[in-house]
Amino acid sequence: MMVSTTLVTLVMVLIWQTNLFLAFSFALVFGSVELIYLSSVLSKIIEGGWLPLAFATFFLSVMYTWNYGSVLKNKSEVREKVSVDSMLELGSNLGTVRVPGIGLLYNELVQGIPSIFLQFLLNLPALHSTIVFVCIKYVSVRVVPQEERFLFRRVCPKEYHIFRCVARYGYKDVRKEDHHAFEQLLIESLEKFLRREALETALELEGNSSDDMDNVSVNTRDSDAPVGTVAEELRIPLIDDQKLEETEISSTSQEVASALPSSYMSSDEDPALEYELSALREAMESGFTYLLGHGDVRAKKNSFFFKKLMINYFYAFLRKNCRGGTANMRVPHTNIIQVGMTYMV
Repeated sequence: MMVSTTLVTLVMVLIWQTNLFLAFSFALVFGSVELIYLSSVLSKIIEGGWLPLAFATFFLSVMYTWNYGSVLKNKSEVREKVSVDSMLELGSNLGTVRVPGIGLLYNELVQGIPSIFLQFLLNLPALHSTIVFVCIKYVSVRVVPQEERFLFRRVCPKEYHIFRCVARYGYKDVRKEDHHAFEQLLIESLEKFLRREALETALELEGNSSDDMDNVSVNTRDSDAPVGTVAEELRIPLIDDQKLEETEISSTSQEVASALPSSYMSSDEDPALEYELSALREAMESGFTYLLGHGDVRAKKNSFFFKKLMINYFYAFLRKNCRGGTANMRVPHTNIIQVGMTYMV
């Protein structure tokens, strides 16, 4: 209870931007009640006060074990991520056969190519023509509008047809959408990204000033973008200023459209854009496949006994019995491909 009060106080100050006096009053009132309750429990340990302390210790141990193992797993993923140069050496076919379809590879990396993708390349004789690395992140706003749900970035050159997608959810968003609705919204957002990218390319070809480039709010950086810029992108949705942003975006689009030559005004007149959109629609008609990595986290042989005990037994038990991601997505099992991988932490 004291931990919850402390966390709520931090949320009030950092996220809700509540007045410091109100936040301090909240912590003082509820903290005083909980301190009185804790003192009463401590004074009655022999008569049975040890039971709530035992429950609190157990749940705190579970939370600490899960956080400890998850942090080590994330560090291992960042350390073992695949470089873009390695992808370029494989070529646009990635050393395998590209078949029609869209593969959604779920991972926790905001930047870089996850190492689990290399496992798919080594184990599958064929890969989908369009690959999207999907990363789900919760941002410090209450609700993220549907039109701002996805943040796209291109990975590798255009002929690879590989994209990164950060799906942003607010802390009050409930992820209960059907997977068909999720796929439809993702494709619509990806098409908008491709069209805006074409506008940016047209501005570059026309040699416009850098100020005009800044007005087009499109991010086409590759996966080697700095961490700081990625963190800033995750905070893009500003709910309070949404109407102002929509006005600015509409006026910006009109300025860009007037500045562009007529040869770039539609996808029918832009061969490169029309080709990529048609390839995306063809892949969508072939269906979606969810590529999931089943990670087994193990401690290294030279690790301390405490670390081996925590990772190999306690954390492994929690991962084995926790609810998997496929249960939350409500995706048919026929559309899921899982590949196992062992993380040595």
